[in-house]
Amino acid sequence: MAHTGIHILSGFLGSGKTTLLQRILEEEYQRGRKVGVIMNEAGELPIDTQSLPEGTPLKELLNGCVCCTLSDKLETQISDILYHHDLDVLYIETTGVAHPVEVLDACLTPLLSDKVKVNSIITMVDPNSWAGRHNLRIPLRKLITEQVKHADLVILNKSDQLTIRNKEKLMRELNEINPGGKVLAAKHAQVPWDTFSNIETKQRNEHEKEQTIDHLHIKTYVHTFSSPVNQERFENFLKSMPEQIYRIKGYIRLTGQSGTQLFQYAYGTPSFTPSPLNLENNLVFIGDDLDHAALNEELREVEEESSPSHSSTQD
Repeated sequence: MAHTGIHILSGFLGSGKTTLLQRILEEEYQRGRKVGVIMNEAGELPIDTQSLPEGTPLKELLNGCVCCTLSDKLETQISDILYHHDLDVLYIETTGVAHPVEVLDACLTPLLSDKVKVNSIITMVDPNSWAGRHNLRIPLRKLITEQVKHADLVILNKSDQLTIRNKEKLMRELNEINPGGKVLAAKHAQVPWDTFSNIETKQRNEHEKEQTIDHLHIKTYVHTFSSPVNQERFENFLKSMPEQIYRIKGYIRLTGQSGTQLFQYAYGTPSFTPSPLNLENNLVFIGDDLDHAALNEELREVEEESSPSHSSTQD
């Protein structure tokens, strides 16, 4: 019986895992391969799954982490997707706070031993989060290092933002942490396809087993807008984001614009991308000990100040 190959996509929040997954799926489909995806998101709403090609066999694991609180559900979801689909390969995109070896352990159960083979762990690294890791709590700092240490392939994403000297320095750092893996630089998660087909699985060493979302103090907050918001007012709100908010993602409607925008925020940088999807306007905040009440109050003010009635009052 042929085994379904599994690739685990790892990396801290905002490093580019979903973009990488999109590029991989395009390549897989061009080669006529049957591909499935399991996406784990720390929040209670699926955001990244909306970006996948229509018809992709998909399972979602929400509001937790497959390396700890949802490990038993991961086994069930893998079994279920393989039961309903004859797959050549399965990609598991983890949350930004997942330990990749814990995910690997969850895949290697007696129930799955004759069905799957874990081909690789791929870790994405964002230069900004890597440079700022020493400002994080010790458990988060350890986690980011462990994600690099245990990968078969480490991708230094957004390398175009670095000078040649800084890129070479960072590549050396990553190689020193993971001498047995392959490290390469990429722009916009663009990686030669041959790189994936030639990944050599490395020997796993002992890893820290203390990384859970609760232990790391990582929390999520979901905010739903009932009406469009003014982009300038919203961007002013973003300028006051505390450092402990690592990631914001979701869909938002802006005043004066038709359609919905896919919104992404990581390490102080926001981006808006027009989306054809007509979805609820929800944003998911991921960070360290989030103040839900304060966020709710500030975002309500943004929405209120974006309304036409408020503008006319100001006039």
